[in-house]
Amino acid sequence: MPGHIVITGGAGFIGSHLVDRLLAEGGWRVTVVDNFDPFYPRVAKERNIAAHRSDPSFRLIEADILADDLEERLGPEPIDRLVHIAAKAGVRPSINDPIAYHRVNVTGTLRLLEMARKRAVPHFILASSSSVYGENPNVPWKEDEPALVPISPYAATKLAAEQFARVCSDLHGMRITTLRFFTVYGPRQRPDLAIHQFFRKISSGQTIQRFGDGTTRRDYTYVDDIIRGVRAALDREQGDRYALYNLGNSGTVMLRDLITAIEREVGRPALIEQCPEQPGDVPQTFADVSKGAAGPGFCSVHNAC
Repeated sequence: MPGHIVITGGAGFIGSHLVDRLLAEGGWRVTVVDNFDPFYPRVAKERNIAAHRSDPSFRLIEADILADDLEERLGPEPIDRLVHIAAKAGVRPSINDPIAYHRVNVTGTLRLLEMARKRAVPHFILASSSSVYGENPNVPWKEDEPALVPISPYAATKLAAEQFARVCSDLHGMRITTLRFFTVYGPRQRPDLAIHQFFRKISSGQTIQRFGDGTTRRDYTYVDDIIRGVRAALDREQGDRYALYNLGNSGTVMLRDLITAIEREVGRPALIEQCPEQPGDVPQTFADVSKGAAGPGFCSVHNAC
């Protein structure tokens, strides 16, 4: 099945790990589209893909997903899979700039869906987020949970992207798989994310900010598990044309317990600045992954893929 795969956001945290996996497998021709958004330093993304550049099966197109000439720059080679990971990330920054988040995460996704339709891409994989579940108390969260109510612009844009993907699949018969990622961590993690910040600051004696009383919970999922789930989705050729799956660990860790574990790991106590809860932050995330485990031609992060 390996062929030509296009990965948007392929120089970022999750995307670069997916490129690692596909190049290691062999047989894939990987085209990465990334605009090196200055949300965090470019040098970090350059490090992510440094080893890829010398691989003849790897190609980088530095471009925005909204660029008018993107399709031309991709060239005429057929695309066998399109994995759309690129997005403006972060709940808190989205509150300050919701229009930019909508432009990239919604309009950008729709333009890629249209390109995939016109080019008859056999399978489109969309990276979504656990944030779409909002403050829903019915945990663990199932994919068919009705009446989702996002509480941040970021979450609203991810849910809107999901809805456009579903509509495109229904109208045009496109095979589309949407994957909701749950709090991904691991090597190359974005520097703004909690685990990265906590390790860096606690180990160097800097103060960390703890928002709320420390009882918020997250379903932290290791990046390798996420990549196993994405890789399994690439092989989904049966079942409904549109499918939606959670990719999570299906367990939660309390914030104060996370900090304690990092203190133990680095061998020094955290200096904590207590801060109020932040608008847009949900009290918990918790994935039900049973659908992926039972799905046709698919698997959950708990199964070997």
